[in-house]
Amino acid sequence: MNERVLILGAAGRDFHVFNTVYRDDPDAVVVAFTAQQIPHIEDRRYPPELAGPRYPDGIPIRPEAELEAIIRKEGVTRCVMAYSDVSHEYVMHMASRVNAAGPDFEIGGAERTMLRSTKPVVAVCAARTGSGKSQTSRAVANILREAGLHVSVVRHPMPYGDLVKQAVQRFGGEEDLVRYEATIEEREEYEPHIANGSAVFAGVDYEGILRAAEAEADVVLWDGGNNDTSFFRTDVYITVVDPHRPGHELSYYPGETNLRLADVVLVNKVQTADPAAVEQVMANAKQVNPGAMVIRAASPIAPDDAGVLKGRRVLAIEDGPTVTHGGMKYGAGMLGAQAAGATEIVDPRPFLVGELKDTFARYPDVGPVLPAMGYGQQQVADLEATLRKAAEGGVEAVAIGTPIDLARLVKIPVPHTRIRYSLDVLGKPDLHDALAPILSKAGKAAAD
Repeated sequence: MNERVLILGAAGRDFHVFNTVYRDDPDAVVVAFTAQQIPHIEDRRYPPELAGPRYPDGIPIRPEAELEAIIRKEGVTRCVMAYSDVSHEYVMHMASRVNAAGPDFEIGGAERTMLRSTKPVVAVCAARTGSGKSQTSRAVANILREAGLHVSVVRHPMPYGDLVKQAVQRFGGEEDLVRYEATIEEREEYEPHIANGSAVFAGVDYEGILRAAEAEADVVLWDGGNNDTSFFRTDVYITVVDPHRPGHELSYYPGETNLRLADVVLVNKVQTADPAAVEQVMANAKQVNPGAMVIRAASPIAPDDAGVLKGRRVLAIEDGPTVTHGGMKYGAGMLGAQAAGATEIVDPRPFLVGELKDTFARYPDVGPVLPAMGYGQQQVADLEATLRKAAEGGVEAVAIGTPIDLARLVKIPVPHTRIRYSLDVLGKPDLHDALAPILSKAGKAAAD
C-alpha cells in the first residue's frame, strides 16, 4: 500500500524534496504541500509540468493551519518536514501535532537531497537567517575569480510566482530581474551577486539549475537561504554563525546540522558582538565539530552618505527575513544610522499600513525597525504608504539596510541613504586557506 505523504514546506526545500525523493517513487503519493513563513504562497498548485506524469493534475499547496484537516481528508501516513530556520522546540511541536493526528513525522537526511555536480562546489550556509551568508558568498566568489576561475552562483529557491516560468532561472542583469518579476526579497539576494560580477541561477528544478550553472562555470557556489542545508554535494562546506544570537547555532533547525556538516565555520560580526558571545559560539562550534577550520570575521558597516542621517530622526529599513523569522531585532540600517549620528531611531509601528500591520502582529519581537517586506505588489504598496505616513509623522531621513537600491523600487519621501556591509576576515586562517582544495584543483587543471 502506497505511503500517502504530506510535505510541510515554505516554497523552497519542499519542492526540492519532492523532485529528488518522491516524484518518481512508485511506493509513495504526495497528496499536498503545506505553506508556512512566506505570505501569499498557499492556495496554489505545484504544476503538472513540474510534478511529472504521476501527477497529471499537479499537487495542491495548502496553508499549514489546515494540517490536521488535510491529514484526515487525505489519509496521510507520513508528514515530511521541509522548511528551515525554526527552533528545535518548534520542530518538536510540529512533530507532536503530526503524531497526535496519526502519521509518522520525518526529517530527511541532508545528503539524501544533495545533487552531485560535475564541477567543484563551494557551499555557504548558516546557523540562522541574517548571519552573513551574502557577504561571505561574495568574498568567496572574488577569491575564486582572482584565481582565474569562472563562478556560477546558485541561490536557494524563492519561487513565489509562476512555478513553471520559474523552473530554471538565470539572472545576469537588471533585465532578468524585470523579466522574471523578481520580488524585493529575491532582488536582495540576486542584485549584490550580479553587481559583484556573478550570474545567479535559481528557481524550482535544481537538477536543471545545476546543469545550467555548470555549463558556465569552473566552480559552482551554493548560496544557501534561511539556514537550510546545501542542495549539492560539496568540496568545501562553509557555515556562517552569528554571535549576536549565541546558542542559536545549537538550537535551530537545520542550523545545527550545518554546523556539524561544516568544513569551515566562519564566526561573523565579531566587531559588534559581545566578546563573551563570540567565545561562546566558538566553543559550541568546537564542541560539536572539532575538526572544522574556524575563521573569525567582521562585517563592517558604512553609509553611502552619513550626512543624510546625522542629527536627524531616522527610520531604519532592514532586510525582511532577518528581522522577522530570523529573529534579529535590528540590522545594518539601525547600526549604520546610529554610527552616523542619528538623533533618534524612530519606531515604525505608529505608521504601519496594510500587510505590514500583519507582519508585526506575527513577529511582535521585531525591534524599532521596518522590515522591507516585498513578497508581492501589495506589500510594496503598503511599504510606500508606511513611509509616507512616517514622513508626515516627523521622520526626517531613512537608512536603507537592505542589500539593494530600494529607492529604485519604492518611493521614499525624505532624504535617504544606503547602508552597505562587506566581509573583513580577521587573521589566520582565512578564506584562501578554506578554499585551498578548490584552488589546488584549479592550479593543477591549469598546469595540465
